[in-house]
Amino acid sequence: MAEDWTMHPRYYTREHEWVTVHGELATIGITKFAAEQLGDVVFVELPEKGKSFTRGDDMAVVESVKAASDVYAPVSGEVVDVNGELEGAPERVNEAPDADGWFCVLKIADADELKTLMDEEAYTKFCADEAS
Repeated sequence: MAEDWTMHPRYYTREHEWVTVHGELATIGITKFAAEQLGDVVFVELPEKGKSFTRGDDMAVVESVKAASDVYAPVSGEVVDVNGELEGAPERVNEAPDADGWFCVLKIADADELKTLMDEEAYTKFCADEAS
């Protein structure tokens, strides 16, 4: 997905997922902070196209040499696309977690849920507070 990620609003969760909104769609991945905490990613289990999630549902799994971690749906919606390249190259999550390492695209069911997420400034502060 060759996209200029800076041209769309981006939000963050307390579980270290990011959401880039483009119209009624939300591209979802894990943050650089999460990728660094996980270490070398060796496997990614992506959700199936057509599957619907409610905000907070387990949506995907990322496994690293250190641990396995769930990726949660930051907003409710239906999966309309997945990053199939991660299946053969899970290291993309480490190499470019904020871009080419995206997991899936959801068609947003309730845009009001975006109001519960953090902007970049709030997320940066959240990470700093969590680290101290």
